[in-house]
Amino acid sequence: MKPKRTILCVDDNEQSLSHRKIMLETRGYRVANFNRGEDAMTRFSQGGIDLVIAGMTMPGLDGPQFIAKIKELSPQTPAILISSKVRIYDHDSKADVFLTKGMYAPADLLERVRVLLVRKRGPKRLQHRSSVLPHHIGVA
Repeated sequence: MKPKRTILCVDDNEQSLSHRKIMLETRGYRVANFNRGEDAMTRFSQGGIDLVIAGMTMPGLDGPQFIAKIKELSPQTPAILISSKVRIYDHDSKADVFLTKGMYAPADLLERVRVLLVRKRGPKRLQHRSSVLPHHIGVA
């Protein structure tokens, strides 16, 4: 059985957090929920997080700031930013994916999570495969 991926969710909306946690856990992910960016940052710094999902607006450390800090510490960690605003976030964001709350189906979020996690582990698997190839194979 493959190890479960751990997703860190942070949003000041408890209902949104609860829905995401249930949806992700029923698909086999481990979920760590926080309603403050500072608390989520503390958990992230302990390690073992494979992907983060953050709400846009939160008191204190907001979603874009949280994701920027995550990317400073771990640029390869995928991040999804979710906003209740219909218009696309017009500031620079380090998020890999931007979703508007209520404008995407739960299956869309699950697919984005799956794709980002595959991309994250992809290069390691490719490097491993190439190291298994015999050394006598030449490049044309």
